[in-house]
Amino acid sequence: MRVLIAKPGLDGHDRGALVVARALRDAGMEVIYTGLRQTPAQIAQAAVQEDVDVVGLSSLSGAHRTLFPAVVAALRDAGAGEILVIGGGVIPAEDIPGLRAAGVAAVFGPGTPTADIVAFLSREVGAKR
Repeated sequence: MRVLIAKPGLDGHDRGALVVARALRDAGMEVIYTGLRQTPAQIAQAAVQEDVDVVGLSSLSGAHRTLFPAVVAALRDAGAGEILVIGGGVIPAEDIPGLRAAGVAAVFGPGTPTADIVAFLSREVGAKR
């Protein structure tokens, strides 16, 4: 499984994204990390170029309601709407239904065991294959 981990927007905190990336790598997934301050278009372009199964987005800045749906839309515009998109970071529970409606498959908040993320991706991507 190929997973792209991205930090959209101006958020400069990537410790959580790096912890998740490491856990996914340790679980046998191939992980590509785009680095900080990526635009939705840059993330979609990288996802297509890298032929990933999953895009994992991380946001601590509060811009998730704008940026996560923009990444989903950019993937669809690039003909890659089948790529599973998940999110994480400091995201209020009341924002999750809107993100789900916008195409984000799951949102994992602070303290989520990385084993839960691995299990979710294994189940969801496995079902698509």
